Amino acid sequence: MSLPRIAALAVLAAVVFGGAANAQTAPAPQAAPQVSAAALAPPKLIVTIVVDQFSANLFNQYRSQYTGGLRRMADQGLVSTNGYQTHGLTETCPGHSTVLTGMHPTETGIPANDWIDTRTGKEIYCLAAPQNHLAHGRDDTDNGPVGPDQLRATTVGDWLKAVSPNSKVMAVSGKDRGAINLAGHQGQAFWFTDGFGLTTFVEPGQTAQAKLVPVAAFNTGFKAWMEANPVTWDYQRDECRARAGDWTIRGQTFHSVLPPAGLKFDTSPLLDEQTLKAAEYLLETQRLGQGAATDMLGVSLSGTDRIGHMYGTQGPEMCEQMYRLDTALGAFLDKLSQVPGGALVVLTADHGGSDFVERLHQNGYPEAHRVDLAPIAAINATLRQRFNLDANPLQMGGSGLMVADKERRSLADPLRTQVAEAAVELLRAVPDVAFVETRDRLLTDPLPDSRQPEMMTVRERMRLSTLPERSPDILIAFAQAANLGGRVGGTLAGHGTPWEYDRRVPIIFWWPGAHGEERFLPIRTIDIAPTLAHVMGVPAPKVEGRCMDLNGFAVSDCPATELTPAR
Repeated sequence: MSLPRIAALAVLAAVVFGGAANAQTAPAPQAAPQVSAAALAPPKLIVTIVVDQFSANLFNQYRSQYTGGLRRMADQGLVSTNGYQTHGLTETCPGHSTVLTGMHPTETGIPANDWIDTRTGKEIYCLAAPQNHLAHGRDDTDNGPVGPDQLRATTVGDWLKAVSPNSKVMAVSGKDRGAINLAGHQGQAFWFTDGFGLTTFVEPGQTAQAKLVPVAAFNTGFKAWMEANPVTWDYQRDECRARAGDWTIRGQTFHSVLPPAGLKFDTSPLLDEQTLKAAEYLLETQRLGQGAATDMLGVSLSGTDRIGHMYGTQGPEMCEQMYRLDTALGAFLDKLSQVPGGALVVLTADHGGSDFVERLHQNGYPEAHRVDLAPIAAINATLRQRFNLDANPLQMGGSGLMVADKERRSLADPLRTQVAEAAVELLRAVPDVAFVETRDRLLTDPLPDSRQPEMMTVRERMRLSTLPERSPDILIAFAQAANLGGRVGGTLAGHGTPWEYDRRVPIIFWWPGAHGEERFLPIRTIDIAPTLAHVMGVPAPKVEGRCMDLNGFAVSDCPATELTPAR
């Protein structure tokens, strides 16, 4: 795969990896008395943990009650509870794309989990790669053939491989988009698929057998474990049991109890527990952090997201998930503490989330409700008549509205633009619509300066989620606590909005021997990549994120950054 930016980085690297840090002229900072000299050396292993749908609100809710890994990180790490995903469409794929690239979704090329091909009307998955195959031999499962091709930015792992080809860059997840975004273009990504274990993508000229070698033995053991241990999920804590109850959602009764109806492996705490077991397996068998070169391991934990969607965030299901995730992370940190070359861990989230609106409505938010789509249907009828169309022009697609014909293909201009602009004016009068604008108008806005993410307008947030071609014709945000859809046995609660509960995420840096430090000023997930690159002494391309001093690893302070006006 040709990546000009990676090639350029290799040329720019004037020193061999390992000597980059020593080549800096700035003196190393004096170690605090309680920190050992070894802690000041760059670590041999960088671990990035992304907890899917782990809002800052959820972290803060359970922070005082954690006793395992999350408690250790909260007490000993550099904790930023005011971390931000700066963009407006807060979904899994774009959120993951920001963490190790240092770039906003408008620059990573990943505006949403999927988008519509305006020429064909077909949905395109965010990491679709039709030239590839899935290693488990079933291209009709999961999201079909995938790969990093749609990701237009490079990652920290790519920058590392450019100057240190022997470095290992690996990632594991419950989802392909979690693993691939963390592994980047040059790393190895593995994720769970039903009835098989860990799978990956196979590019032309590669074989499935060769790609699965790093996880073959794990898969054998995982299958045996699954056969011997039927999926179970029951209460471990009385405080979680006390959260049980029945809720009426769109005329159906949802029993919020354990074990839940339709219990499955990938919508239970077992998914994250086994993902962390897989990460431990890679850590040990690949000897990550034990060689001469620095290695990277990405771990994307999908359980909180799937449980949040299926059951909401304030019931017994999420309560048990929080405690079991905490315990499993504790065991994982124990393993990382034994890495001979030292390990640096950063934990964050791809987005936040909210509870389902029926429970919010009862728990003090009377404005929480399901969105009535009848006004949009009425607008469709109006547009159809006004422009003499043979089909409704507004269709959901790519986290917004497409202006399309009955085959979902884009209307030709100038008609498409005329319909889109007329639709926006009508949509602005709908009570549940908090923001709406055409893609073309948003693209005329300059990219905003996001260094004060809490001060950004909704329009600026949505601009950072907007791309030509891949974004819908009309970007729309509904009012806070107003949710689309909702079905018992399906999605009860969601995310994807520009509101704080979906944007604010924890960002925690931790390493063995670290001492707790609370950092209250807002930072962004795009600040993680340049920070990790600086710690490793790896040259990075120009990115939107800024380097942050960690006071424990970097051999010099981060380079000073000048305040520049928005572009």
